[in-house]
Amino acid sequence: MSDTTRTDAPASPEEEEVVIESEAGVAFRDGKEEALRSLDGSIGWLEAFPYGLQHVLAMFVANLAPIAIIVGAAGLSEDMRAVLIQNAMFIAGIGTFIQLFPLWRVGSGLPIVMGISFTFVTVACTVAATQGYGALVGAVIVGGLIEGVLGLFARYWRRIITPIVAAVVVTAIGFSLLGVGAASFGGGTDAADFGSAPNLILGTISLVACLAFQGLAKGATKQLSVLFGLVVGYVVAIAMGKVDFSGFANFELFSLPALMPVMPEFNPSAIVSITLLFLVSATETVGDCSALTAVALKRSPSDKELSGAVTADGVVSTFSGIFGCSPVTSFSQNVGLVAMTGVVNRRAIATGAFVLVLAGFVPVISLIFASLPEAVLGGCTIMMFGNIIVSGFQMIASAGFSQRNITIAALSLAVGIGFTQMSDIFVIFPDLLQSVFADNCVAMVFVVAILASLLLPKDEKVHGPLVVEDAAGSIPPSDNR
Repeated sequence: MSDTTRTDAPASPEEEEVVIESEAGVAFRDGKEEALRSLDGSIGWLEAFPYGLQHVLAMFVANLAPIAIIVGAAGLSEDMRAVLIQNAMFIAGIGTFIQLFPLWRVGSGLPIVMGISFTFVTVACTVAATQGYGALVGAVIVGGLIEGVLGLFARYWRRIITPIVAAVVVTAIGFSLLGVGAASFGGGTDAADFGSAPNLILGTISLVACLAFQGLAKGATKQLSVLFGLVVGYVVAIAMGKVDFSGFANFELFSLPALMPVMPEFNPSAIVSITLLFLVSATETVGDCSALTAVALKRSPSDKELSGAVTADGVVSTFSGIFGCSPVTSFSQNVGLVAMTGVVNRRAIATGAFVLVLAGFVPVISLIFASLPEAVLGGCTIMMFGNIIVSGFQMIASAGFSQRNITIAALSLAVGIGFTQMSDIFVIFPDLLQSVFADNCVAMVFVVAILASLLLPKDEKVHGPLVVEDAAGSIPPSDNR
């Protein structure tokens, strides 16, 4: 492309020309990298597999942890814990497939990876401990259906999710994940040797391996930096004796996911509590969709994509409840991985979904992934979470630096993140509101941003860069797109 034909507007991944220059000065297109940066690019399944596998590795521990925590609070047996963890892998794979390849109006068609949500853990533990695990399962089934219906009508309520609201929610998601990454880097929140020298060494080696691979690799291979870091970290962890192989002692080679391992009970108070959190989960999904399309596709999500993503969030959560698991949602860490690598190819992500489904039938796959030390995972994911924050900043710039937008962003981030860092500030509120907001900065940021966006007077004047164009190639207004 000659200089005279270039524009300042960023090209979409489908249009961007990926060029590598050889030693002889001959330029040619890297077809594989171009395919990986396109939703429907043509790439072989075996070629795509490593890119899908690193998505599974990035979310595997986070997908299992909520189930383990809730099972512990409910006092269920170890056998039931194993069944639910196996089901969680199966559900995550099915949910990811539905997001990639929608069924009717369920699914976004975007490279969204689904997994068991951390948002529900606190309330789910309370419900399971006080009203029984059956009441939790029943609430998940009903709450998921309600969110699914809400998603079908997204075009009516999406107008309140203005660009600046979506931007601050994405930024909050990034900030909320920094603690998760740091905790993993230290060896895991509940680890007896948290912050020990071996854990910090493992995290550092994994991080350096990721950065070195990203700096030295060429073409499409560069996008495998996270997978490379995980493999290097895992090998070093084995040499250091940090990998626990005890789970392999009595494993089954093949096992079917258990349908309704716990019979659901429909308790009204449990349903209300869980349904309120489904509204928060829908907010996070909206933020994930906005972040993903902004950083990887250089546009905002369409009404159809947004509606399909939220509907899938609810429908798959109901499906998860039928299999005895807590609700699922889009995984922000995988959005961070997309932001870091630029890989949006649905076939590549689908290979990861296949691994998740397979893990639901072959327990040894789950055991291999589960043996990955948290410090290794933390070393490879900490920068991904930072990428989400940077994406949020870019979206704020896209919305425009009007005084109104600055006020909305500053107020919502200050109150949402600041108040949740001092969760005792919510002590005078009912337990239900505390469970929703006290430790969830994303929910708090969303509520404050929505209220500020609805109540502050409109200001059409925009100051600052606009780095994202709409589908027609025109610059969007600050708050009325």
